[in-house]
Amino acid sequence: MKIILTAMPWHGLETASLPLGILKSCAERCRARHDVVDHYANLDWADLLLAESGGDITPEDYDYIANVGVWHSIGEWVFAGALYDDPQWRYQQFLSYLSARRVDPGRSLQMRPYADRFVDATVAYLLGQAPDVVGFTTTFSQNAASLAVARRLKRHRPDLPVVFGGGNCEGPMGDAISRNFRFVDYVVSGEGEHAFVALLDALDSGGSVAGVPGLRWYDEDGKQQVNPPGATVPMTLVPRPDYARWQQAFTESRVGALVRPQLTLEAARGCWWGEKHHCTFCGLNGTSMAFRAKPAAEFFDDLRDMVARHRILDVVMVDNIMSRDYFTELLPRLRTLDWDVTIRYEVKANLRTDQLALLSDAGVRHIQPGIESLSSRVLQLMEKGVHATQNIQVLRDADDHGLTVDWNILYGFPGETEEDYAEIIAQLGALVHLQPPAGITRILLERFSPYFERPELGFSWRRPAEQYDHVYDLPRDELHDLAYQFEGTPKGLRGEPERMLCEGVHAWHDRHAGSSLVATPVPAGLLVRDRRQGWPEREYVVEAPGALAALTATRSPRSTTAVLDLIAAADGTDQAAARAVLDRLRVDGLVFEEGGRLVALVTGSVPLRPEVTAAVSAEPVAAGADAGGAP
Repeated sequence: MKIILTAMPWHGLETASLPLGILKSCAERCRARHDVVDHYANLDWADLLLAESGGDITPEDYDYIANVGVWHSIGEWVFAGALYDDPQWRYQQFLSYLSARRVDPGRSLQMRPYADRFVDATVAYLLGQAPDVVGFTTTFSQNAASLAVARRLKRHRPDLPVVFGGGNCEGPMGDAISRNFRFVDYVVSGEGEHAFVALLDALDSGGSVAGVPGLRWYDEDGKQQVNPPGATVPMTLVPRPDYARWQQAFTESRVGALVRPQLTLEAARGCWWGEKHHCTFCGLNGTSMAFRAKPAAEFFDDLRDMVARHRILDVVMVDNIMSRDYFTELLPRLRTLDWDVTIRYEVKANLRTDQLALLSDAGVRHIQPGIESLSSRVLQLMEKGVHATQNIQVLRDADDHGLTVDWNILYGFPGETEEDYAEIIAQLGALVHLQPPAGITRILLERFSPYFERPELGFSWRRPAEQYDHVYDLPRDELHDLAYQFEGTPKGLRGEPERMLCEGVHAWHDRHAGSSLVATPVPAGLLVRDRRQGWPEREYVVEAPGALAALTATRSPRSTTAVLDLIAAADGTDQAAARAVLDRLRVDGLVFEEGGRLVALVTGSVPLRPEVTAAVSAEPVAAGADAGGAP
């Protein structure tokens, strides 16, 4: 058979589709040989926009819709008119929705008139390949474009099997796609490695699809069938992705000359922290939290061989969290390689200084440590398993080791109070030399998160996020099953404290460039050079034994009680005098104190300033996906 696997907008322009690459490799396991073609329609769409606009609609405009607009379904709305054969579909309603939330629509208004033509062109291409099966991978904003193409495919070839899979098909979402868009013949929910092979074998032989794990389909009587889910797939059975066709398509595309390619790889699935303590806001991992990782030696070979094959030096790992044994089994081996590879990885936030150094030495340059708050109590509400001072330590030491940290501040958790943020707001100005959060956001409910699955945790009332109303023509109960993002009654921080927190984070972002706070050992003590924006420019030596003891001890977080004892012992004074020394260190912004613990803020050198490209936002988002990063 000839199978075409399609990546529709708004898949990223810089990367291959990991699902398509893996499934293409999995096809080798079928009973018969098949011709599997992966088609990157997302590149075609970006090329069309670039050409038809005379270069006015750029890859940056595409990326805005894909990565920022996702939280308001802007990309889905662009294709909603093509899905429903109505160029004016919910046009004014959606613009009013964006305006009420002060959301920038980007270039979506200019893009939308091209959507219908693009869908027709994609259908013509697919039909011209004379396929036996067409599959679509759909995650986040890929639904509307995929559905629009699938609908028109079936108009021309009603007998052509159409298959959907991906994150948007997990659990009830897959059920809703199958129920409401009957032109989709098969919907695969869950991991696809076994299901894809079983489905192709069944279709090729004319046999029953009843044994395909996780499949949604219709029997001869028109009754929807939902097959039981399959077992989780061990990572040793996940093949290397085949990216050959993507690299060719990327090279031949117009936008390929304007975008830096990245190599997307996967070493693990699930979350070893989430298996024991599921972060309350996080809906990642869908129905499969079980952590599995490739053996370090196997992934070392995968990484080295894929980089050599594709000659791409910017590697993006999609794992939700790095396997713990990789610190001893993988990173030391990567450190020995003579190459200029840059790796992006999600890690847990409680990393030690030596672990950050090891990451840097191994070629990791960008980390997402899941820093979602600087309030220890709020971190407890999230089930994060870290203290706020550990998050500060990661930010501080990342600068010393040349690591970019991608993180956000989330708030709006049931049970949080103004007091939880008072210490943070008072000390935000002292942090401006550290890498700021990309955004500060009030959380929304994500499907599969504990907050969604357990209303008793605080969000007893919820509804699908409003943007779905402006994309789909579906009843409320069907939208409830289709949606990933939900709205609930706002919780936690409100009013003046919320404003102060958001303004403090905005100021942090504005003052970060050019700020530094460096301490260098000198014979007399520590020479402090304070170049933080918003602070007096100062250069002075810390000489007092108690202050030196405190700054040395708090290179790692320490309890306030322990630090006071150290100061008192070093200076030969009582607790009151020790507290005065500590208060002076706080006034000078040399330490951060929160939740009964302290951590030093001074770095060891002026960092090579990492790029900060994301604008600070106060828009509510689906927390787990936006924040990224491991727990």
